[in-house]
Amino acid sequence: MRDTEALARRIRLGEDSTLELKRILIAGNEVAGPKRNDLADEMAAMANSRGGTLVLGVADKTREVVGIPLKRLDIVEAWVRQMCNDSVKPPLDAEINKLELSDSDGELRSVIEVVVPRSLFVHESPGGYFRRIGSSKRRLPAEVLARLLQERSQSRIIRFDETPIPGSTPEDLSGRLVRRFLSPDAEVTPTALRKLRLVAYDEDDVARITVSGALLCSSSPTDWMPHAYVQAVSYAGERRDVNYQTDARDIGGPLDNQIFQALRFVRRNMLVRATKKTARVDRPQFSERAVFEALANAVAHRDYSMAGARIRLHMFADRLELYVPGSLANTLTTDSMHLRQYSRNELIVSMLARCSVPADESLGRSRIMDRRGDGVPIILGDSTDLSGRVPEYTIIDESELRLVVWAAS
Repeated sequence: MRDTEALARRIRLGEDSTLELKRILIAGNEVAGPKRNDLADEMAAMANSRGGTLVLGVADKTREVVGIPLKRLDIVEAWVRQMCNDSVKPPLDAEINKLELSDSDGELRSVIEVVVPRSLFVHESPGGYFRRIGSSKRRLPAEVLARLLQERSQSRIIRFDETPIPGSTPEDLSGRLVRRFLSPDAEVTPTALRKLRLVAYDEDDVARITVSGALLCSSSPTDWMPHAYVQAVSYAGERRDVNYQTDARDIGGPLDNQIFQALRFVRRNMLVRATKKTARVDRPQFSERAVFEALANAVAHRDYSMAGARIRLHMFADRLELYVPGSLANTLTTDSMHLRQYSRNELIVSMLARCSVPADESLGRSRIMDRRGDGVPIILGDSTDLSGRVPEYTIIDESELRLVVWAAS
């Protein structure tokens, strides 16, 4: 339950650096005021600062709870949700709550509370880049924007996978998952967590878990990064059509779990054909070793700073498609991937190189990541040997890498 009395007390005190009040005007079935772009600027400014709360249905000058008509509440909620997704880049991950507050006569009025957390990213809204100062937004000067981009790692001066996550605490890490990266007799201490870079101090000198800590050592990374999962879908035919969908699953949990659960998804939906000359020979649709390498590379090297983008694994009768958020790092090209290597997420790669492959997996290695750079050559070689066709890497809109692995004929 939301503490509506605490919110009412804040409203009585008026707007400040973390509270914005707006009266909502409805015309027919549409929101007539405030202007959509202005409100998007306000929310982005909060996210670029320390976060804040927006209350819709309260007059900002009089602090009077005027409410939103109950029959129009869903329309306003959808309007805000669409604004967060479409008017702010990257999209805002805001919490939207429907509440009832008492007006000056004691009557309950419906309002919408939008809680905007301090973001991992720097957000651009229709008016540009803003921050919240006092009860108003201010455009970010170029030098302040540059510093903020550096602090929040989008400039890549600071590695994103070592960035502290706002609002988190070291207690959000699972001791069981952390111990995988410690020697058998070592204790899970604050010092050990900092040395592993699973915990770091933010600009306020508060200990927070890092992006890598959340992805590898929390039981539910999507609590912190809602886009950090694998969307797996299997289709009966050769086209992407919901009517031909045979299996679908969103695969979450720590990154190593995502790799093996996605591999099992492929196994479960993969065709295995048998040929018999002198003895029965099973011929799988895809090379399991190649699929494993592709999945390991995907979770290790994807761009986790791209909010709203997830890894997509789609299986068809004639091919497997893997979509990985982010363009190729540094100066890599699709033609040089098998010759060179570069890690976008150095810490994640080094941690996955310490994660064991289960003993019952016949994948030709004991650790998930191989720092020698054999992954892409294995994907190309094993898949070509099986299908007779070379897998294809493509960059889409400079923001996504697509791998197509052809099925055995």
